[in-house]
Order: sequence, then structure tokens, then C-alpha cells
Amino acid sequence: MSILTELTVPVLQAPMAGTATPALAAEVSLAGALGGMGLATVSAAQGAAMMAEVQERIGSNRYHVNLFCHRPATADPAREAAWLDYLSPEFRRAGAEPPAALREIFTSFLVDEAMLAAVVAARPAMVSFHFGLPRADQLAALRASGALLAGSATSLAEGEAIRDAGLDAIIAQGYEAGGHRGIFDPDGPDEQLSTMALIEALRPLGLPLVAAGGIMDGRDAVRFLDAGAVAVQMGTAFVACPESAAKAPHRALLGQPGQETVMTRAISGRPARGFPNRLTALGASAEAPPLPDYPITYDAGKALAAAGGTDYAAQWAGTGYARARAMPAADLVATLAREIAEARKTG
Repeated sequence: MSILTELTVPVLQAPMAGTATPALAAEVSLAGALGGMGLATVSAAQGAAMMAEVQERIGSNRYHVNLFCHRPATADPAREAAWLDYLSPEFRRAGAEPPAALREIFTSFLVDEAMLAAVVAARPAMVSFHFGLPRADQLAALRASGALLAGSATSLAEGEAIRDAGLDAIIAQGYEAGGHRGIFDPDGPDEQLSTMALIEALRPLGLPLVAAGGIMDGRDAVRFLDAGAVAVQMGTAFVACPESAAKAPHRALLGQPGQETVMTRAISGRPARGFPNRLTALGASAEAPPLPDYPITYDAGKALAAAGGTDYAAQWAGTGYARARAMPAADLVATLAREIAEARKTG
């Protein structure tokens, strides 16, 4: 049996980089689902410490880590200067000066040998990839560690690439999902498939599928399990848990109807779904200049958020955010288990 089919509760807590903590991942795994952590925004040493903490909390390697496999950024000083110049009135509005230059603040896993060594040493039960796929030698090293390997797909073509690379499972990320869209080429075509349409498109590939996007309760989960998914992945639902690292203004928007989420590049440089704010509106303006590469754009976004707070901060959320429930992670997993059982009884 694989980790995906032996779960007591067929739910993966999305490994949301910067939001999922070792405490959150541990509580989810201890409750019978699969906790996860994103390592894309931390150093190898920090990632190793996070993995050690969750393993100490749960007494095993029964958790999931996620790595970003984007093309390393290409610096473009002229483009970066134009973006900073466009944002300079916002920095001054927030009482700050824009940075003199922008940096590539996160390292792609494709060139991060230290992170590869840290993950291989920690031996988590599952490793997944976003924005693309690792090199063949990286996949071989991770496979030798015993990990189940999964790739995020937003289209049939990406699912085929995951299958052809020999991975074990596909995380089907529908357009409803919060956070960064896992599309391999952010400048390529995007069919914007819903989670259900994507599950239907990927099912013929024959790999185990994990449905992700817009799933907030047990009844939602059963719809996708009945459609052929072996498990579902839920992110926004777990952001509201006290164990997440979400800040209070972000939490306050969850569970509260009244606004639409938006897909924006303005915060990080890659498409991501979250709550609209002043920075997302600036990015959508016809006057906005071309963005620098990811994650160079994110350097500007983080600096602006540090100065101006929630007017500019990343507050990622999926389309189901209004149904988020603030409760401890273990209680949420238990609630989902009851809801799944009830939905299966009632059909």
C-alpha cells in the first residue's frame, strides 16, 4: 500500500509554503490524514529543522513536503527598475522608500543540491513538486529514499509529463485552488480547468490522482473520491487552523462571504489565487509595466507588504474560502472524517 491509500482519512493538508508549520503538519498526520509543509521559501538548513520537528512530533516520517521546480529567474535590471518605479508611490504612501534593487529571494529546487540532500536525509513519506519537475537524478535520489513522488498538474499535458517522468501520483490542481498555480509555463496557455474537469481529463493516465481546489468539507471530498481520486488535498480549509502561520488579518477574511478571490501575478510574478488588495489592483492596471521573473517580483511584494501591511500582503485563498472553519487541525480532520462517512451513507 502507498501512503495515499493507507490514510485513515483520505485528506492531504496542502503543504503551503510560509503558512503550513511543523505543528500543523504533525497535528494533521496524528489525526489520520497527511500533513504537509512547503520548503520552497526556506533554506536547506531551515527545511531540515522543520522536517526534524515534525518527525519528532509524530514519531515517524508520515508527512509530505513540497518543492518548487520553476526555471531559475533571469535578472532583467531594466524591467526590475521599471516595476520598482511603478510601485514607488506606494512605498512612499506606506512611509518607506523602495529598495534600490530586487533579488531572487528563493532558490529553485532544480539548482538546490543542499535541499535535495536535506530531504533525502529526512526521508519524508511523500515528496511533491510544483511549477514543473526535478531533474532525473534528483528524482532518482528521492525515489531511493523511499518517498512517494507526486507532481502538480493543471492540464492533461502536464499530467502526461508527470507520468512520463515515472512519478507515482498526480495532484490535480483545479483553477479554484488558492495559492500559487502549479502551471509549468506561467507564460503559456492555461485552460483554467476546474478540479472536476481536470480529474476527468487525467483519469485515463492511470496514475493515482489527488484532487485539489475548492474542497472545503467532507461532502466536497466525497464528490472527488467518487469521481476517481484516491484522496483530496485541502489548503484554505487548514489556513484557518490555529496551528497555521497565517496572520490575523488573513484569518479574519476566512469564513466570511462577501468578496471574490483573484488570480494575480502582481505579488510574486507567477499566477496565484488570493484575496484582492491594493497591490493586486495595481498589477491588473493597464498602466502596469511587465513584471520581473518569479521570484524577483516577490522581493518587491514582500518589501511593500512589510511597509504597508495588508494593503499589499499575500493572503492566498481558494474560491471556497467563505466555508473555512476556524478550529484546531485535529478537530478539523475529525470533522472531515465524520462528514465523509455521512456523505457516503446518504449518497
